[in-house]
Amino acid sequence: MSFLFGGGRPQPTSAEKIAAAEAEIEMVSDMFNRLVSTCTKKCIPSDYREADLNKGESVCLDRCVSKFFEVNVKVSEKMQQESANRAGGAG
Repeated sequence: MSFLFGGGRPQPTSAEKIAAAEAEIEMVSDMFNRLVSTCTKKCIPSDYREADLNKGESVCLDRCVSKFFEVNVKVSEKMQQESANRAGGAG
């Protein structure tokens, strides 16, 4: 059994690394798709008449994307905090 010197945890196998990378890619792709769908519905009217974004649409998209990522960071931090609290309480 192989262990790391620092933590005493077994090293992940290549298959585990690949599975983790695939899960991360899927998570990022899902987040991107939700971002595009949400901000497009919010900021770009379905009856658009111009090929390019106007200033209002562009500003709306910038704000929407910024808020989306801000909320995503806050949710991630909260989830990590909850996970640490559960791990600390169980140990």
